Amino acid sequence: MSARDWDQRGARRRARLAAAADALGGRLQGRHLPAEAAEDLLAAVLRPGDRVCLEGNNQKQADFLARTLAAQDPAQVHDLHMVQSVLALPEHLDLFECGIASRLDFSFSGPQGARLARLAAGGRIAIGAIHTYLELFSRYFVDLTPDVALVCAQAADAQGNLYTGPNTEDTPAIVEATAFRGGLVIAQVNEVVERLPRVDIPADWVDFVVPAPTPAIVEPLFTRDPAQISEVQVLMAMMAIKGLYAEYGVQRLNHGIGFDTAAIELLLPTYGASLGLQGRICRHWALNPHPALIPAIEAGWVESIHSFGSEVGMEDYIRARPDVFFTGADGSLRSNRAFSQAAGHYACDLFIGSTLQMDLAANSSTATAGRIAGFGGAPNMGADARGRRHASPAWLKAGAQARAGRSGAAATPRGTKLVVQMVETFREHMQPAFVEHLDAWALAEQARMPLPPIMVYGEDVTHILTEEGIANLLLVRNDEEREQAVRGVAGYTPVGLARDRRMVENLRDRGVIQRPEDLGVDPRLATRNLLAARSMRELVEASGGLYRPPARFRNW
Repeated sequence: MSARDWDQRGARRRARLAAAADALGGRLQGRHLPAEAAEDLLAAVLRPGDRVCLEGNNQKQADFLARTLAAQDPAQVHDLHMVQSVLALPEHLDLFECGIASRLDFSFSGPQGARLARLAAGGRIAIGAIHTYLELFSRYFVDLTPDVALVCAQAADAQGNLYTGPNTEDTPAIVEATAFRGGLVIAQVNEVVERLPRVDIPADWVDFVVPAPTPAIVEPLFTRDPAQISEVQVLMAMMAIKGLYAEYGVQRLNHGIGFDTAAIELLLPTYGASLGLQGRICRHWALNPHPALIPAIEAGWVESIHSFGSEVGMEDYIRARPDVFFTGADGSLRSNRAFSQAAGHYACDLFIGSTLQMDLAANSSTATAGRIAGFGGAPNMGADARGRRHASPAWLKAGAQARAGRSGAAATPRGTKLVVQMVETFREHMQPAFVEHLDAWALAEQARMPLPPIMVYGEDVTHILTEEGIANLLLVRNDEEREQAVRGVAGYTPVGLARDRRMVENLRDRGVIQRPEDLGVDPRLATRNLLAARSMRELVEASGGLYRPPARFRNW
């Protein structure tokens, strides 16, 4: 019996490095090569069928390496298996149209959602799974380890150490998984400097450094102009603060993206203060540095924020508020999507987000007909962490409500995470947010998925908040009551109009459904005057001039 070769991955790595050295010759100086040599580098190190992680984050994009990869000859580089968080750039899908890549495991597709749906329906992309961020990162360390990782950093030094700056995001998880299992790490950087502000990725985890001809794209994804917040959203925010945050004493939380949650942030120093809630709610956050949170920070509401990524224009403000944000000795933010996802899952008592569709069981999804948007981190944030073992008042109170009226094993004391879906009953173009059946079922069949792409399962949703009121699903006794609770806050959608009025009124009598008046919220007071800032300019003023919004948000 012949001896087994225990270093096959190492041998493949050495062969790729040798091929790169041969292809680049004198253009390779240590770990550094010029931008014009990047195409030759990828041609030398990539093999058909490779698993490749092209760093596409919520915000930071390895855009130069994406264009370089899309320029490869599909006769030489083909059938790549792409594993990446976000499909944000056209080049991310060009890879599949031109035959360079064929299989995809991802988390979120955002602006590429419609195109992705067309390619999947046409059989041009084999989708392994739509993951949560934390789920995909975990698989990097198990069965989806990249053979080649194409990542992005702010700067490198002569040795190849990397500084990722405030938008670290996914980079540490990608690099560590790849570098420690025989893969190659190639980094595009905005600049090469003599001395880095701090070392975020050590040089011996990096194989090649390429200065990109232009700075990497960073999207201000979480910036919302207060001028666009409606009075309906103000009303919903008032109900969230009084009917949920105050009711449960929520101190550790995560907000999803949107004008709904921006309205909550901007009401804390005004409406929240009028209720005497400062110091009692919203002290610790797993959250990107939302500009809408500036007035609450300045008013002393916020003690800490750990971030998934950064936000363009917030750099100086973050540097000036080190007691609140996680910053390095250089003063810049240290974000980390994997750690912040873990914090949101295990350390937060409440997640409040939104969705495009919700069915009668409170299942929700952002994968709709003709658009596969993916989920990002919502399923991690919007799920009860069954492994949690530490207690907090909000967690225990929600758990007690969930156990009420139950017996046997279900009555074993434990808490429950608050998972809130905050959604107006009608979306853009008057599309109802509440439906009898999610489009996810048809999409699963169309794209040959083993499971319908449901974002947050109804069994994890504890509350639904619409302009009609709050449905507390912790208090429902059976599936019929759950359905009527959903219908009871679905407004004038077909789902809402089909409610059993007597049963809905009974649920209201029991406090399962609460209208604004039941909460002591007067809709007549829900005006934009309650917002702590009503424009981007007022956010800048609240920051003392430290916040510098991107040009497209400036109208003065």
